[in-house]
Parts: sequence; C-alpha cells; structure tokens
Amino acid sequence: MPGPRKTSAKATTDPQLVERVRVVLNGTRSVVEKKLFGGVAWLLNGNVCVGVWQRWLIARLGGDDVAALRDPNVRPFDITGKPMRGWVKVEPAGCATDDELRDWVQQCVAFVRTLPVK
Repeated sequence: MPGPRKTSAKATTDPQLVERVRVVLNGTRSVVEKKLFGGVAWLLNGNVCVGVWQRWLIARLGGDDVAALRDPNVRPFDITGKPMRGWVKVEPAGCATDDELRDWVQQCVAFVRTLPVK
C-alpha cells in the first residue's frame, strides 16, 4: 500500500485564495489568522476554523465532512497519511466563485461556533 504523497518543498500557498478567504471573514468577531499546516489558517475563538493549504481550501466541518465528501471537488484532508476526521479539502473548482467560497467558510464558522472557546 503506497504511503502519503510527498509534496514539493517549493509548493506554495495560493495567495489569491488566501485573500479571498480574508475578504469572506472580514468583520467576523474573534477571528485570528495564523500560519498553520504549512499554509494559512483562521482560528475562531481559539479553534482552527478554515484554512488554505497549497491550492486547496481546508474546511473544518465536524460530522458534516461525510456529506461534503459526496461533492466531486472534495477530498479528505490528509497531508500526513492519516486523514483528519471532521476536515476536508476543497479543490479550486469547488470554491471558484465567491458564493461557493462564502458557503464553505460559513459552514466552517457555523461548526466551530459550536465548540468550546479556547
């Protein structure tokens, strides 16, 4: 069984997607941006909420990740060889429009607001 795919050390985080997520989250209270996962993540009330890793949107959905995986543009979030439960990564085609991106980010915010504040 093959191990996790190795990514190039030169792989970079998509700066346009990062900026688009910033715009969507602008004005959301208690959000902090940090470098995380080798990309950029936004924390809400101390909990990681959403991020950008390479060209992918990383979405924290909790139990809703199972339903999201039915979308052909969604994959399990797996950068270590072990998928993270409750998380998915969305291909650029799955968040190409501002409405699509806003929907993903709003789903993440809604889930993370159910978590205890850290």
